[in-house]
Amino acid sequence: MGSAFCLLVFMFMRVLLLLSLTPFNLMVAMSSSTSFFSMQHSLCHDSEKSALLQFKQSFLIDEHASTDPSAYPKVEIWKSNEEEGEGSDCCLWDGVECDKETGHVIGLHLASSCLYGSINSSNGLFNLVHLRRLDLSDNHFNYSKIPFAVGELSGLRSLNLWNSLFSGQIPSELLALSELVFLDLSANSLLQLQKPGLRDLVQSLTHLKQLRLNQNYLSVRNNPDLIGYLPEFEEASPLKMLLLSGTSFSGELPTSIGRLGSLTALDISSCEFTGKIPHSLANLTELTHLFLSENNFSVGTLSWLGQQTKLISLSLRHKNVKGEIPSSLANMSQLTSFTLSKNQLSGQIPSCLMNLTHLTSFFLSENSLEVELHFTNATFPKLKTLGLNDCNLTEFPDFLRYQDELEWLSLFENKIHGPIPKWMWNISKETLEVLDLSRNFLTGFDQHSVVLPWSRLHYVRLDSNMLQGPLPIPPPSTIQYSVSGNKLRGEIPPLLCNMASLMLLDLSSNNLNGRIPPCLANLSKSLLVLDLGSNDFNGQLPRSLANCMMLEHLVLGNNQIDDIFPFWLGALPHLKVLILGSNKFHGEMGSWHTNIRFPKLCVIDLSDNEFTGDLPSKYFQNWDTMKLTNVSNGLWYLQANTRIEMQGYTTNFPYNYSMTITNKGMQRFYEKIPDIFKAIDFSCNNFIGQIPTYIGKLQGLHLLNLGDNNLSGPIPSSLGNLTQLESLDLSKNKLSGEIPWQLTRMTFLGFFNVSNNHLTGPIPQGKQFATFSNASFDGNPGLCGTPLSRACRSPEARPPTPSSSKQGSASKFDWKFAIMGCGSGLVIGISIGYSLTSWKHEWFVRTFGNRQRKWTRIERMGLRS
Repeated sequence: MGSAFCLLVFMFMRVLLLLSLTPFNLMVAMSSSTSFFSMQHSLCHDSEKSALLQFKQSFLIDEHASTDPSAYPKVEIWKSNEEEGEGSDCCLWDGVECDKETGHVIGLHLASSCLYGSINSSNGLFNLVHLRRLDLSDNHFNYSKIPFAVGELSGLRSLNLWNSLFSGQIPSELLALSELVFLDLSANSLLQLQKPGLRDLVQSLTHLKQLRLNQNYLSVRNNPDLIGYLPEFEEASPLKMLLLSGTSFSGELPTSIGRLGSLTALDISSCEFTGKIPHSLANLTELTHLFLSENNFSVGTLSWLGQQTKLISLSLRHKNVKGEIPSSLANMSQLTSFTLSKNQLSGQIPSCLMNLTHLTSFFLSENSLEVELHFTNATFPKLKTLGLNDCNLTEFPDFLRYQDELEWLSLFENKIHGPIPKWMWNISKETLEVLDLSRNFLTGFDQHSVVLPWSRLHYVRLDSNMLQGPLPIPPPSTIQYSVSGNKLRGEIPPLLCNMASLMLLDLSSNNLNGRIPPCLANLSKSLLVLDLGSNDFNGQLPRSLANCMMLEHLVLGNNQIDDIFPFWLGALPHLKVLILGSNKFHGEMGSWHTNIRFPKLCVIDLSDNEFTGDLPSKYFQNWDTMKLTNVSNGLWYLQANTRIEMQGYTTNFPYNYSMTITNKGMQRFYEKIPDIFKAIDFSCNNFIGQIPTYIGKLQGLHLLNLGDNNLSGPIPSSLGNLTQLESLDLSKNKLSGEIPWQLTRMTFLGFFNVSNNHLTGPIPQGKQFATFSNASFDGNPGLCGTPLSRACRSPEARPPTPSSSKQGSASKFDWKFAIMGCGSGLVIGISIGYSLTSWKHEWFVRTFGNRQRKWTRIERMGLRS
């Protein structure tokens, strides 16, 4: 009786206290009160405590298993009775939710808990049969399958397995969870949705309101995609969100998708859907977010668009849309983000769109639209992002004068002439982060200052114009700066060295001169790419470049640099491309130094210099990357990726490495470099001595050019081991002896030149040698046999046929890319093909960070629960 009275008094005083508290304190106090009741009445059941402990013991704690910076191991404080005393209550454990009346575990909230390991149906988790909410997102389940025992949790209303590295077919037992309202299986790139498929999920899970299968956060570069198709939808479906972006869902959009009248978000961007966009999308009047970009839809119009008056975000990029923009879009008064880039739209931009006062993001790039240049301040909304690339603009749109909140401005690939007007320097001075004016006909700046006025710039592209005068200087915040292909003159000013976060600096193809400033070492903690090629720089290389430990791509070719071989660059641990051709480098390459290995070097060009002495055999022995013959799964290119945080999400700006190198006796520009491409060009120097035998161990080589030197002795038969080689130039030397028959093993060889040497004997026959013309062998009076007219005096035995396993290596490649490669070598053919057919720079790419937590536009606007 006494204890009951004390408890009553305690609760009465607690109520009085709650009435006097602020809302925030009230919430805390109520939480405390809940804990009090839990301690008094919610001791969890022993069987469920045991199941939880067994679940804990089945995993390791690994801080790398979760990607959220705030992740911590919630299960670490879970203790057994023996460890914590008889009073231990699992309902008080971190991440565990119990029913206040029964004490049963009804919720397990273990998102970002650093759990690592596989899970199967014998796990204690599936003994928690009263579970209603289960969140295991952002852990690492070691690519195990979703256990079929999940069907035992028949009371589940919410299941979140986002970004938890599950794989395999989604189990049919999942269909037994008929109470599910929320299901998130997204960012598990190895999951399959076939049997059961999406039709089964929609038909069986009748209470489902949110279904997430999208791949927004995982790169699919080295992973197969989630595959499936959309079923016919029932009238009564309560589905509110359908997010499939970045998967390999295919087929046509069913007309019945228009029955999903409750749908507020539809994201099927970057999938493989085909056919026409069904007009029934006009029925989805509750939509606030619609993303259909990057699919394979057939050509159609936007006649279905205009009834979705609640739309906030609309993205129809690269969707084969033709015709005019319908004026009915003016009905979408809530629209903030609008993207119609890369379509076949024509006509004028409807002036009524200017009444969309909430519009902040506007992209109409790469269409055939007529852009009105003289909208007034009163008729154009305040924008944060604007993209009008390849829109045939001939001058800067006048409405830009009134834009003072822009963060992103891209006008590249237009026909804008003359100087950048003075008023442009006053727009969005405090907000602009991305500026791309490349590939126009700009001649300079309509004022004397060369310091760009935008204090927050991160990304600046002014390349491929006709800019004259001194080098413009961007602010210290700049991460990527490219001004190549202009007519700029003068020296690199010291102010440029203040950009401590700079990752990419491309000043190539200008008229810049003077010495390369040592202060570039100030960029040592961030600089990935330095391209100063095709200018008029002179003097020695600053030794301070050895401090740029992040450097991957260094292009200094076609200048007047006068120095010895910069062996000290070999200490850079990430250097992949080194272009020093067409300068005044001289002397011997010198002795190999223990710590100067060039460990990642893929391409080196020392051509057209004044090097002397023997070829550097010791260097060849230590260029380990060139020994690798790995073939990529797919066609990928060497590139630097710079990431910029904007408007709450991360945008990726890829920069493809490029170079000019001698191939087939001609200077060729490679706008992209395949990541498997490896090349050595030492041509047009004064190297002497023999070709080192060890060069035959660089089996990853695709291009080897030692032409136009003073090399002597035989061609080493070890070159036949270079089975990936596509171009071999040994011309204009003093080589002697016979051409080794082992060279016939090089089945990818598309170009071969040994002309103007002292070679003798029969030319090897068969395979690639049957494709080479007389020009490959001219200037060797002692050679005989096909294709030369000189017959050999006695028949020569045919060289041994390489083993079928050597020949079979070609099957690793995707031959749809090999048409151009047939004549010039596969990888080189791909590169040349790209540079001949691709001109446009892909400035905005939707990327999937490798297991990194990044909020999409939808989630940033509160759609992620």
